Amino acid sequence: MSDIEIGRAKRARRAYSFDDIAVVPSRRTRDPKDVSVTWTIDAFTFTMPVLAAPMDSVVSPSTAIAIGKLGGLGVLDLEGLWTRYEDAEGALAEVRGLPEAEATERMQHLYAEPIKPELIKSRLAQIRAAGVPVAGALSPQRTQQFHKTVIDAGVDLFVIRGTTVSAEHVAKSSEPLNLKEFIYELDVPVIVGGAATYTAALHLMRTGAAGVLVGFGGGAASSTRTTLGIHAPMASAVADVAGARRDYLDESGGRYVHVIADGGLGTSGDLVKAISMGADAVMLGSTLARATEAPGGGWHWGPEAHHEELPRGRRVQVGTIAPLEQILLGPSHTADGRVNLIGALRRSMATTGYSDLKEFQRVEVVVAPYTAH
Repeated sequence: MSDIEIGRAKRARRAYSFDDIAVVPSRRTRDPKDVSVTWTIDAFTFTMPVLAAPMDSVVSPSTAIAIGKLGGLGVLDLEGLWTRYEDAEGALAEVRGLPEAEATERMQHLYAEPIKPELIKSRLAQIRAAGVPVAGALSPQRTQQFHKTVIDAGVDLFVIRGTTVSAEHVAKSSEPLNLKEFIYELDVPVIVGGAATYTAALHLMRTGAAGVLVGFGGGAASSTRTTLGIHAPMASAVADVAGARRDYLDESGGRYVHVIADGGLGTSGDLVKAISMGADAVMLGSTLARATEAPGGGWHWGPEAHHEELPRGRRVQVGTIAPLEQILLGPSHTADGRVNLIGALRRSMATTGYSDLKEFQRVEVVVAPYTAH
């Protein structure tokens, strides 16, 4: 792939966002009812390829249960307000009501409350009691401290999620998490990320991860590009990581690692394009924060928004548009791609002639930059 000359001293590769590409119809069409959007990872099968992001504005124990009953997977943030406060609802209400000028500083104070292992256990037990798959997330920095509590509590899938997660983290002041040893010792499948390049993803796959999250500061509540100057256009990032999956499949003699797009997914069309670029599933944040049941109550924020030293995100108002079931499964009463995400995926797959997600990853795409006016 040819590079573009930015100046005499620097060349760069052209990368594409979801807005830059489009799926192309083929010679065959299908009935949407005949299309399967089932996704299987390890021993678990889900009727839709959707994970709810581990963010306090998106997933509470009750919404994790609701998403599980709808056929997806809700991932609880085990470093969030639910594991810091017995009365998490009260803390959430305070965040929702904060004046804009005070939001970041007050959130830093609220999230400085220590994480309590007994709350990790009780929140996960609440989800398990509902009979749905249980998933919890920790950052790489907290994984060594709390992973035993999480495993003892009984998770089905364990997520290690950060702005970026490396298999080769270098630190002089502390012993970094050895992902390969850590994952090998666990009895549950582990999903790690984010990763945004072929090489980073390949290294994470070699640790034994069951899935890799693709993304870096692409969410609606993130200001990583503004703060750190780092950004990964998602269409290219997903395609690069899917390429790493293909090469690792050969390298490992047949071990398949799932690619999960995590960021830049604002509409059903973005979900469609993520799968078309090679994703097996998507992790949704702001899209589900708009649900009437979402704990953010129309507000959305991620862990970057309350970092104690350098916040790289903010609390944003996304509004409330529909119940969770309607956002995922319809029906939709608007044409903006924010409701009936799975119905739109089914129709796109049917229109292009594909019967399941694996087939749809081979759909033809074109570069077609589009800006709405």
